[in-house]
Amino acid sequence: MFIRSVTKQQASAVIMMMTMLSSSSTFVRSFTTYRGRRVVAFGTRLFSTTEETTEKQGVATDTSGVYPFAEIEPKWQAFWAENGTFKTPERDTSKPKKYILDMFPYPSGAGLHVGHPEGYTASDIMARYYRMTGYDVLHPIGWDSFGLPAEQYAITNNVHPEITTKANIANFKRQLQMLGFSYDWDKEIATTDVDYVKWTQWIFLQLFKCGLAEQNSIPVNWCPALGTVLANEEIINGKSERGDHPVERLPLRQWQLKITEYAEQLLSGLD
Repeated sequence: MFIRSVTKQQASAVIMMMTMLSSSSTFVRSFTTYRGRRVVAFGTRLFSTTEETTEKQGVATDTSGVYPFAEIEPKWQAFWAENGTFKTPERDTSKPKKYILDMFPYPSGAGLHVGHPEGYTASDIMARYYRMTGYDVLHPIGWDSFGLPAEQYAITNNVHPEITTKANIANFKRQLQMLGFSYDWDKEIATTDVDYVKWTQWIFLQLFKCGLAEQNSIPVNWCPALGTVLANEEIINGKSERGDHPVERLPLRQWQLKITEYAEQLLSGLD
């Protein structure tokens, strides 16, 4: 299969190179076979592995051209989708397992920015590496889709936030799929989905029953104009970053979770 065309040693080398290049704007894109050679593409630069059989077979070794995205990406992305290449397998307890989770993006109207694929590329390398080395891999993606921008856009333009959020998610999904990441799209979720919210409410009830949720009066950054609480990083010189509205510091009664009382149990449960 295509994802097995790079050896374990080569994948390890790619991870090392990714680490060294993490401070630059160049990032790993994909593995493939091009002109008879195994290649790894970093942005628009092309790095190829050396095969002893290449010269013997008389295959051209010129790598001066750029990576042919239009030729290779649609072909293999269609193959992955049609064959369920990255579908999470039924758990085989004889194999080790690996859960590789990306931070879900907030689907803004602006679409992806360069910081998204830079981080997701690193985790995608790890997901592909562990699949190639015999692990059962769970590598999902989803959308952290609640957000102040969606609320304010809805209020300003008199459009239900569900409409704009779904449109933004569709755009983000299209862009991520064009990048060829090895996500199991069958596991896709959005934090605004009714079925998802139902389970967050259920989890809260379990925490409350165990005495791990309580109400307290806590000082917060309240913005009357936006009608919401703001994080410190959303405030500039005493005003909201969005809209430049005045912000007040006042106590607000709210729920708190006693995270430190069950953090260790959560951590040990991953083993």
